Amino acid sequence: MKKTIVLSLVAASMLLFSACGDDAKKGAEAAKEATTSVVDKAKEATAKVVDATKETANKAAEATKEAATATADKAKEATEAVKDTAKKAVDATKETANKAAEATKEAATATAEKAKEAVAGGADDAKGKALFAKCAGCHGANGEKPALGKSEVIKGWDAAKAEEAINGYKAGTRNVHGMGGLMKGQVAALSDEDVKAVATYISTLK
Repeated sequence: MKKTIVLSLVAASMLLFSACGDDAKKGAEAAKEATTSVVDKAKEATAKVVDATKETANKAAEATKEAATATADKAKEATEAVKDTAKKAVDATKETANKAAEATKEAATATAEKAKEAVAGGADDAKGKALFAKCAGCHGANGEKPALGKSEVIKGWDAAKAEEAINGYKAGTRNVHGMGGLMKGQVAALSDEDVKAVATYISTLK
């Protein structure tokens, strides 16, 4: 009886130890699985962090590249604008200088022409005055007398009228108040230039 009880206790203990061993084994397996799961999740999380970091870095690099390109393009545009503005300024300066030079040249030419005309006019006036000297004896120093008391007063005549009258006497086609013969002798030696000069001088008599 005692042997049976002892054997029973031994058998029960062995069963108990066997059950405990199974539980321990199961617990170890569960712990291993849990550890593996944690490690896998940690690896996955780490990989995601690494990928996110790479993506962020790539985006930042791309944005920096785009910004640098945009800045370079704007700098190029600004340089072109400055060059264009400078060229326009140079062209405008050249044009202004050319216009000023042309205006100066025209003014100088006009002044020279006027000076030439003034000299020529002065010479013609002097010539006309000298030629009129032999006319003054009959017509008066200012053309205010009727020659020999017969002719018209020539003071106040314009140059065209005086030139026409002188040429008429010179050609023998004019004979006003019987003065044709006398006047023809007076003007026969006058050249065309002389006639113009004396006629112009007569037009200045006031």
